[in-house]
Amino acid sequence: MLKPESSPGISRREALAVGLAASAAGLTEGGCAQPAPSDEPRVRTGSGDGARLPVVYVPHGGGPWPFVDSGIGAPEELDALATYLRSIATFAGRTPEAVLVVSAHWEEPVFTVTSSARPPMLYDYYGFPPESYSITWPAPGAPELAREVSELVGAAGFESRLDPERGFDHGTFVPMKLAFPNADVPTIQLSLRRGLSPAEHLAVGRAIAPLREKGVLIVGSGMSYHNLRAFGPGGRPAAEGFDAWLKETAVLDARARDERLERWTEAPFARRAHPREEHLLPLMVVAGAALQDRGRCAYDGTLLGLRLSGYAFS
Repeated sequence: MLKPESSPGISRREALAVGLAASAAGLTEGGCAQPAPSDEPRVRTGSGDGARLPVVYVPHGGGPWPFVDSGIGAPEELDALATYLRSIATFAGRTPEAVLVVSAHWEEPVFTVTSSARPPMLYDYYGFPPESYSITWPAPGAPELAREVSELVGAAGFESRLDPERGFDHGTFVPMKLAFPNADVPTIQLSLRRGLSPAEHLAVGRAIAPLREKGVLIVGSGMSYHNLRAFGPGGRPAAEGFDAWLKETAVLDARARDERLERWTEAPFARRAHPREEHLLPLMVVAGAALQDRGRCAYDGTLLGLRLSGYAFS
């Protein structure tokens, strides 16, 4: 797996395995109770208005799950997350003309768009079983849409470029393979910009918002909690506290929501939930693209007992 800059020497698989072992040993010992049986992940679906598609932010889970047994997470947690990701296809009420994914696993010096007509697979993880590196999801690219995205980003005052070589990383192919298993919807990726400025990513989201009117489903793929050194019982207070703030923020009117997201480091447990914010920044793009649409919590679940959430704006 890619090694996070804030956690040198630790892979995602190793870090999550530590959390899993701790969970198996008993979460209650550290003062963190297990979710009650009634505290099951809640999944809700919705539909767009038939003209403008919604925008969504999803947690993509750990590594190549659920297509291989990674040993990360309890079966009921993983089943609930997979159900939510499959439901993305129903959010619009119709099949999108195309999908644009902003993945936490792609950063560039300038905003960059994949422009291959046949994007390859990019297995950007390590330490998983051999079958993890033979997963396929042969969705077509959309070169013309990629050029339009680049132009919209440029018109907003940001440098942009096209990348005809890059393939789908796991932040894209994992949730999209669940949502669109037939790989028949053209799909492109838009990178994050190094520096990870919330204001810039909100602005880029606003710039690409017109694509919603053209049947493009915009998906932000990250994790609402992403601290690999605290993916276990010790991370629960931060995960719960930060998640509560996210839920409060998503449902606000657009101005208040975006102001809070721009100042996300002031949120409770902000840097404990996200020592580095690349897994949160896709939400900024999605919120920008939402324009005046209010958000709702579309997924409320856990991974290794830690709260995760997903959001839809329509």
